[in-house]
Amino acid sequence: MASPASKTETGPEDPTVLTRTVVSEFLGTLLLVFFAVGSAVLAGEYIGTFGIALAFGFTMLALAYALGPVSGCHLNPAVTLGMLLARRITLRSAVEYWIAQVVGAVVGAALLFLVAKQVPGLQTHAAFGTNGWGDRSAVHLNLGGAFVAEMVMTFLFVFVVLAVTHRVALFGFNGVAIGMALATVHLIGIPLDGTSVNPARSLGPALFAGGAAITQLWLFIVAPLIGGAIAAAVHQITHPPHEPVVVADEAAPREPTPGADERI
Repeated sequence: MASPASKTETGPEDPTVLTRTVVSEFLGTLLLVFFAVGSAVLAGEYIGTFGIALAFGFTMLALAYALGPVSGCHLNPAVTLGMLLARRITLRSAVEYWIAQVVGAVVGAALLFLVAKQVPGLQTHAAFGTNGWGDRSAVHLNLGGAFVAEMVMTFLFVFVVLAVTHRVALFGFNGVAIGMALATVHLIGIPLDGTSVNPARSLGPALFAGGAAITQLWLFIVAPLIGGAIAAAVHQITHPPHEPVVVADEAAPREPTPGADERI
């Protein structure tokens, strides 16, 4: 993975850097929704929970290496919140990322909806890879259970992201750890509530599914953000910001693009 330009090379307000990072977050979230959520919508009957979990993990892994050097490849408002609270990005950058992620998720869901509509007999209303509890949960998980599950699963994912992008390097395996973490939370979370851990990923499909997917959407925005915030707080304890730097392999991610301040 190539090392992105540093602040000293381009300046923190360089419009070219801003464009690259925002487009990267938009594109990455779009592709994550289209391919990962698409695996559930278009192929869930054939690949099952395990296959869907792998689709999320592999998509995230690939995008981490493709877009990590550009923006940090957050693709998730909860991850961006964690980075903000860990003081790795500015509030302005976080807002730019959040907007790009939400728009990317909606566009990705729109493209997926267009494809799904061409499949005879495919149900998109009230399902469409959305999240839910109660009657919309495979195990009829209640609201409280779904809230706790989303907080804990998002905590794990965001904590792993923060840990492996810490100053102590993983010699180029950051993306592998992050992809595995996302696949893991989907393995346990899909039967519970469909697994969100990403407010943007939940919002995009819900807008096209309608019905209960919209009325229950708030939980899959609030709970992941709380989980991400807790992960940032715990990470500050387990991984002090002034820990000595461990020199990494050339293939490992290095300094982030301005505005990203940590990359995956």
